[in-house]
This record gives sequence, structure tokens and C-alpha cells, in this order.
Amino acid sequence: MGRSCLSHLGFPSILNTRHTLSKSFFCTTAYKVSDSVSKSEEEYTNLCSKGHIKEAFQRFKSEIFSDPYLLSDLLKSCIPQKSLSLGRQLHSLIITSGCSSDKFVSNHLLNMYSKIGELQTALTLFDHLPKRNIMSCNILINGYVQSGDLESAHKVFDEMSERNVATWNAMVASLIQFEFNERGLGLFSEMHDMRFLFDEFTLGSVLRGCAGLRSLHAGCQVHAYVMKCGFEFNLIVGSSLAHMYMKSGSLEEGEKVIKSMPIRNVVAWNTLIAGKAQNGYSEGVLDQYNMMKMAGFRPDKITFVSVISSCSELATLGQGQQIHAEAIKAGASSVVAVISSLISMYSRCGCLEDSLKAFLECEQMDVVLWSAMITAYGFHGRGEEAIKLFECMEQEELEANDVTFLSLLYACSHCGLKEKGIEFFDMMVKEYGLKPSLAHYTCVVDLLGRSGCLEEAEDMIRSMPIKADAIIWKTLLSACKIHKNADMAKRIAEEVIRLYPQDSAPYVLLSNIHASAKRWQDVSEVRKAMRDRKIKKEPGISWLEVKNQIYQFCIGDKSHPKSVEIDLYLKELTLEMKLRGYVPDTAAVLHDMDNEEKEYNLAHHSEKLAIAFALMNTPAGVPIRVMKNLRVCSDCHVAIKYISEIKNREIVVRDASRFHHFKNGRCSCGDYW
Repeated sequence: MGRSCLSHLGFPSILNTRHTLSKSFFCTTAYKVSDSVSKSEEEYTNLCSKGHIKEAFQRFKSEIFSDPYLLSDLLKSCIPQKSLSLGRQLHSLIITSGCSSDKFVSNHLLNMYSKIGELQTALTLFDHLPKRNIMSCNILINGYVQSGDLESAHKVFDEMSERNVATWNAMVASLIQFEFNERGLGLFSEMHDMRFLFDEFTLGSVLRGCAGLRSLHAGCQVHAYVMKCGFEFNLIVGSSLAHMYMKSGSLEEGEKVIKSMPIRNVVAWNTLIAGKAQNGYSEGVLDQYNMMKMAGFRPDKITFVSVISSCSELATLGQGQQIHAEAIKAGASSVVAVISSLISMYSRCGCLEDSLKAFLECEQMDVVLWSAMITAYGFHGRGEEAIKLFECMEQEELEANDVTFLSLLYACSHCGLKEKGIEFFDMMVKEYGLKPSLAHYTCVVDLLGRSGCLEEAEDMIRSMPIKADAIIWKTLLSACKIHKNADMAKRIAEEVIRLYPQDSAPYVLLSNIHASAKRWQDVSEVRKAMRDRKIKKEPGISWLEVKNQIYQFCIGDKSHPKSVEIDLYLKELTLEMKLRGYVPDTAAVLHDMDNEEKEYNLAHHSEKLAIAFALMNTPAGVPIRVMKNLRVCSDCHVAIKYISEIKNREIVVRDASRFHHFKNGRCSCGDYW
């Protein structure tokens, strides 16, 4: 570095006039302070904080040389802009002005290189510092953490002869940030044993560690300390405390903490909104979002992720579109996490084209966005497109992760691409060195089960290195229903009941399998077992959004004000369907009753009621989008194909498994679901 590299900031003229500089322009000694000095100091600080580095330097060059501490403001300004070239020029100035031996200035220089990501330069500087202190080591620890090198950060920590609270905070926070929660809490205990006083940052980090472990017991102990030390009204600690309770399943306690805070900020609102979202209270999320805006707070990217995700769960397209517009207005629509949420929301609302639009509009796509779009294709039964997208991702030299492969396996299982799915599973393990999770094994079991390889699927469950849960057994049980294997179904149902005796799913699936085989005695025995154990079947519910209002229906629903009109409309529609060749699949009615009763039962399934209501209340040609909490039955699947053709409507149905796009008498699933 030399004088020639300083020309961008006008440094040569400074070096020539150094000796004429004022010595105390920003002096804070009482007798030298004046309004003009304070105003100039404020002006300098504002220029630096806004990133106007060159202007600040040119206007206050003499004052900067008279007080080297002012260089720290310029160095800090380089960080948000990641302006390495200007940082290096300032480094040259520090050397030529003889300030490099000053610990304060040197530490700011070290911090600048570290936070810009020039860790190697920071290390070289650290090794050549004439005077190091605790702050120097703390900066280096944070630099290593930022680069993901926890081992080196811990090495610096261990070698320090003296530490302060900031040192401990940096290590505790880093361990918890990288989900080494138990180690983080262990270090917190060690800090306590060494009589260090915790501050708001220590407590905030350790509460996040408790949340990560879902450790309500440890979190309550920290809460007691918070109360004892008077931190309960601190915004950072209060929000972290509420997050811990909500993440650990105690939503009510978390809400109490937030409501007891005398002042709320955006972080507190986000904590409450995210807590409700994580605990499945999607409608409550939208209520809190509206209250947050009414209270005068501006939603940020974290708010939008939670709220858009809740619209995704509720499948409220109108509200989702409105919040998307608000995210654009707030300047948050280009954030990767928000775009990922938008891709998922539009996909789960049945608008795959809008998902693709959100994906393609992103300028910098990362693996999260690619995986989200692959998932969207899979959810809509577009397995081939999902695979092509993965191939494009590989061409972009982005490395797939476990989520990407989970998305691919899901896509393959819902399109019958058995061989391709097994190929991806092997690729994940052998080529990418990724360890399959239970979710990956569940997808492969689904893939094998749907393809009719029931024995192979059972062998995989019993031989996998992870303990099976109820979900993977229920996945195989569903395959037994598809392929009408009653003997295996009975064995598999016992596995689910053993794990979760109060889960209604295995009883219902087993009863359905027996009913489809007309084994009514076996059906009676299963239902008696349900009655004896007081287990109730989850009711089938369908819902849709019309003019920003949600309408909900259940089988045989008479509660709607227009139930008589809906019933009459369905009768006329069923007659027209029969003229076109529709024959009600009475075998799908799993009760021992006569055919007329069975037909009435079929005609009043929740999805048919919802579609009839939509046809009655929406303009011709507008797509109908219906959501259902359970899997659509075989009769409804056939009936909706007829309805789409008769009414010339696109009907999109999201069930518990996937999306079905009905158009012109066909379904996108190709009758494979």
C-alpha cells in the first residue's frame, strides 16, 4: 500500500497538509464544546452512518487527522457496503499516519476486515498487532463464527488468558446459532460457575438454545433467573423468553410474556406471530398481523414469512395475494425466505403458475428456492418437471441438500416414478454423502407401496437404521388399502396402534380395507374397538375461499344457510352426470346400507358440497379451488372429472396428499394418487 492508492479519497493533499491540522475540533472537554462543534460532529457521524464515506472524509479531513479515533466511523461505514477497496485505502492511511499502533483504531480495522469476509487478511493483521487486548480476540472469534469455523473460534477462546462477558456471549451464541444447543447451555453453566454476570445478550442466546432443545424445564430455570435479575421487561430477553415457551409447545405462556411487556417492538410482534404459526394457529397469525399494523408497526421480512406461510396453510389465495402486494410495497419481496414462502403459498393454493413466476423473478436463486420449486412441482403431480428442474440446478453448479432430495422423492412417489426415485435415493447417499432422515425413508416407502412393492417397503422399514414412527407405518397401511392387502394391513395397523393407541387413522384404514372386501364382521370388530377405546374418526372437511371469505363444509352438511339450494343443485348435477355415463361407486361407501342410501351419502361428500356452492356463487370460467383435510375418495375423483367437463370449469382440489387439477374431464394425477 502506498500514496498512489489513496487518490480515490484525496489522501495526497492530506499528507501534504498534516501539520496544519486543528487539534481539537471534536473535543468533548466542557470549556471547548460549542453548538457548532456538536452540530459538526453530528453531521460527520450521520454521513458515516449513511455510507457517504468519501464525502465524510473530504469534508472533515483535517479533523480526522487531529483525532485518529474518528477513523473508526469511516471503517464502520465500509462494513454494510462491503467496500473492501475503501477499507484498504483507509488501512494505508492508518499506516502512513502512524495510527497503526493504536489499539482502538487497530481493533476497528480488524473488525472491518473480519465482517467484510476477509478473514485471512484479518488473521494476518491480528498476528502483526503490536498490542492485543480482549476486544482483538473477540473480533477474531466472531470472524471465525461468521465463516462457520467454530473449531478455530473455540481455539482462540481456549487460549485467551482473560475473557469478558462479550467473549462468553460470542461463544455461547455461536454454538446455539449452529444448533449445538447442549454445548451452548454447558458453556452458559460454566460462565455462571465463574461468576460472570449475564446480560441481555447472554440470556437471549441461552433461551434460544432452550427453544432449540424444546427444553421447557431448562427454559423455566432461566426464566426464574430473568425474574430475579429484573430482565423480564427487557425487549430482547422478553422476546427470547416468549419464543422459548412457544417453541416448546406452551403457546399460552409465551403469549403471557409478550402481553406483560410494557413496550413491544417489531421483534416482539414477530415472536408472537411466528409462535402462533408454528403451533398451527394460522387464523390467529392473520389476526395478530392486522393488530400489528393497527398498532403502527411496519411488518418486516420475518413477519411476511410467517404470515405468508399461514396463508399457505389456510389456502386463502385472496389474502395471500394481498400480503404479497404488501411485501412488495415494504421492499421485502426480493428476500429469499419471502420468495420461498410465496412459492409454497401459491403452490398450496393451487396456483402453480404463480409459484413459477415468483421463482423466475428472483435474481439470485439459491438451493432453498430451487428446492421449494421442486416441491411445488411434486405437490402438483408434475414429477417430470421436478426432475428437469433438478437437472437445471445441477447445471448451475448448486449443490443439492437433504431438502432437495426429499422434494425429489416426494415428486417421484406421487407420479409413479419408482426407478427414478430409487436412483435419487442412492445418489443422495453415495454421491452426495447425505444421511437419509426418517422423512426420506417415508418417501421411499410411499414410492414402493404405491408401486405395489408392499413386502419390499415393509423390509425397508424393519431394516432402516432409524426407529420407525407412526407416520411411516401409516404410509405403508395406506398402500395396503390401495392394493387391497387385508392380511398385511392388519399386521401394519397393529404397529401404528402400538406406537399411538389413540390415533384413529389405523382403525379407519383397516375398517375401510375390510369394508371394500365386504368383510362386515371384521368392520364391526374394528369399530367396536374404537368405541371401547373412545377413539373418534377425524371428520372430512372441505373449504374454499369466495370473495375473501372462507366457507367450510362437512359430509351431509345442513348448517349452511343455502343448504336446501345446494342440495337441489347437486341433485340436478348428479342427473346430468349420469346421462354422461357417471355411475356412483357405492363400493366407496364403507357402511352396510342399501344402494339408495349409499348414493345419497356419496352425493353429499364435503368436496361435492363445496364445489356445488362454488358453481352457484362464482362467475363462469373462473377456476374453483377446494381444499380437503383428508384424501379425496375414488367416487368424488370420478365425479369431479365429469363436473369439470359439464360445467367447462377448471377445478383444483388439494387433499391431504397432493393437488388434483380437473379440466375437460381429466385429472392431472392420471388417476395415480
